[in-house]
Amino acid sequence: MAMSNVYFCSLRTSMKENLPAKLRRLMETAGLSSIVGARNLVAIKLHFGEKGNAAFIRPILIRPIVDAVKDLGAAPFLTDANTLYAGTRGDSVSHLITAMENGFAYSVVNAPLIIADGIRGASFAPVRIEREIIKTAYVGREIAEADVLISAAHFKGHELSGFGGTIKNVGMGCAARKGKLEQHSDLSPKVNKKKCIGCGECVSHCAQKGISLDEGKAGIDPEKCVGCGECILICPNGAIDVQWNADIPMFQKKMAEYTWAVLKGKKEKSLFLNFLTNISPACDCYGHNDAPLVPDIGILASRDPVAIDQASVDLVNQQVGTAGSCLTGCRGSGEDKFKGIYPKVDWAVQLEHAEQIGLGHRKYDLVTI
Repeated sequence: MAMSNVYFCSLRTSMKENLPAKLRRLMETAGLSSIVGARNLVAIKLHFGEKGNAAFIRPILIRPIVDAVKDLGAAPFLTDANTLYAGTRGDSVSHLITAMENGFAYSVVNAPLIIADGIRGASFAPVRIEREIIKTAYVGREIAEADVLISAAHFKGHELSGFGGTIKNVGMGCAARKGKLEQHSDLSPKVNKKKCIGCGECVSHCAQKGISLDEGKAGIDPEKCVGCGECILICPNGAIDVQWNADIPMFQKKMAEYTWAVLKGKKEKSLFLNFLTNISPACDCYGHNDAPLVPDIGILASRDPVAIDQASVDLVNQQVGTAGSCLTGCRGSGEDKFKGIYPKVDWAVQLEHAEQIGLGHRKYDLVTI
């Protein structure tokens, strides 16, 4: 069976080699110079972090990626696409302000910031792929038009996909608003009327105006709901939850197919990085982050988006869960940390489907540098 190389560096450093230098060596070992050419426009796709969240990748660790690309004669830019939900990254103006407030200033990262799907998320490139579910994907135009893609993903838990790594950073993160909507379209949360006290928090936070109060209880309009899931976290009484059915596997499969679309024509011009640091239970899209599930592990690099996510899951699950985290079970070495926090989510669906459609291989050879 085919295997892919996944390169790993721990966070151990010395006077001879600090972490930025070690990161550059990791990227070169993984083949950075073979994918980046002189005068290439290089999209470095990352998550700038929601305002109030502190788990995203540190800007000073993005700088070595930028510098390595510039040393190869190319022109890098940092990018992400706007969000579906109400927050601090729903349009390019607030998105860029949030990014700068979170430390992604030019003086720190040495590259411009360009939001991939325009000022209101309407700038996209349609990509015909004819996969099992997605026939045409809607990718942020600036990413679609870049010559090279480098994904720098903060590896973490995720309430819909179990974990968020390269596939989520590329498939969901590179999609324009129309593409994000398509991926979420089968998801609609439900309200537990017994728990709902009618406080109205979900109503005020819904960007689609899809929630209203009727006789003191919240109700969700499935016609307006885009499945972003923000109301689930916002509700102070735990009265809103995902409808746990076939929609979750469908969501993960769509995400994998969108990854295929983003990489169409770029598969040989892409490199993937997973930062296994501050491994929080939920997405960086929230305006806070909970305590890490496990201790910091290191950084992975690969040319295979499937292998790097599989290796990341395996490395996390080898750890002992941190004391004081939200893990109440599955804390031991070898136990599934993501099942521990999201027992009803089968995270393997995204990897199985990604492998099936030819994105990469789940079997890998972990090479420590």
